[in-house]
Amino acid sequence: MTTEAVVDAGAVAEAGPVGDARVQAAGDEPPGGGPRVGPDGLARCPWGTSAPDYVAYHDDEWGRPVRDTVGLYERLSLEAFQSGLSWLTILRKRAGFRRAFAGFDPEAVAVFGEADVERLLLDASIVRNRRKIEATIVNARAILALDRPLEELIWSFQPDAAARPAPRTLTDVPAKVPESIALAKALRRAGLVFVGPTTGYALMQACGLVNDHLADCFARDAAGG
Repeated sequence: MTTEAVVDAGAVAEAGPVGDARVQAAGDEPPGGGPRVGPDGLARCPWGTSAPDYVAYHDDEWGRPVRDTVGLYERLSLEAFQSGLSWLTILRKRAGFRRAFAGFDPEAVAVFGEADVERLLLDASIVRNRRKIEATIVNARAILALDRPLEELIWSFQPDAAARPAPRTLTDVPAKVPESIALAKALRRAGLVFVGPTTGYALMQACGLVNDHLADCFARDAAGG
């Protein structure tokens, strides 16, 4: 396995749960993807009401700050595996991913070899895509070779929260920002693959670098960014 064998698919049009929600909201009347009130009476981002898995992820995790190497490596990896798929698919396979990739410990994954790739291609608990599996291993090695902690590198690209008005509908939420473009370039220079401006921005949303919960979403105040 070589880095050159991995195709970088980071330039997908949409990423993360917001990308899923844009597709779902395309036919809404009125359009725009505003907040939705669930059976519990709480207003949530529209994607956060579509499935029980999403309710839990939206309420308890999305937008909360993640500042550790393992947590950020996991989310980078899951964003790469989502390319071309629904984020809900990734969420439902998350436990399988964690088992398959040693809890996303970069030191453990960095020593994976061809036998591990073949083993993972037979593991139905994950997305069985050779290029994405190889990218996860390549990225573990690149993270270990960084000249500063991964969390320090990623959080150095946090956008200015004061310059970001709270989005009121999905149409107010960007798919990428200048900071995510710069982040993707920095990660690529460091040897990581399967990262691009949109996956970089989805990472920012997931890990609390930005707060893209809608203005009327009950979880906005508890989120970071």
